[in-house]
Amino acid sequence: MLVANTGTLLNNEQYARSLGISGPTVKRYLDFLEGAFLIRRLQPWLANVQKRIVRSAKIYVRDTGIVHAVCGIASPAELPGNVIIGGSRESYVVEEVIRHLPKKLRAFYYRTQHGAEADLVLVKGIRPVACIEIEYSKAPVPASGFYQCIKDLKTKHNYLIYAGKEGYQNREGVQFTSLEEMLQVYYLFLINTCYRVKLKFNFEFTR
Repeated sequence: MLVANTGTLLNNEQYARSLGISGPTVKRYLDFLEGAFLIRRLQPWLANVQKRIVRSAKIYVRDTGIVHAVCGIASPAELPGNVIIGGSRESYVVEEVIRHLPKKLRAFYYRTQHGAEADLVLVKGIRPVACIEIEYSKAPVPASGFYQCIKDLKTKHNYLIYAGKEGYQNREGVQFTSLEEMLQVYYLFLINTCYRVKLKFNFEFTR
């Protein structure tokens, strides 16, 4: 069930009903899985926003190899036609971004009941500094909810991580980038923003 729902909102009671156990028991199991670094519960960004915010965590299976094995995906060629592709891609990118996160930045997601949404919000202290949308497509179009998120949070650095290789910026100022480029280039910019000094790092990207 966790594999099928990776990248979605966590609903303990739904799991409890499906498995025939109590909500507290589900939470205890999830605590164990998170402690074993098998899952991640990504919390929503709630501070300083006068909006009706979705308050449930999002759940991710941290190792997409497990996701693919459970779904019977034996090779990369089988992945694009599988319904799990969106959740798998989001899980992988979220894990890589958080794994390389500068110490002064924390990661959340953002979603309102009126449709504003960002897969990741990077926060310094109590100030959101970047919104990130994750897409599997090689020719993505940002959803209106992503632009609303940028407006709500007033972030100056906004990115769409997609499956293409070419980096470019659209008219609205959203930077389209591959995951590799995000980790190698734009993180330097975010680090410089956090520390207000010029730093140079070599990021090791693992496939």
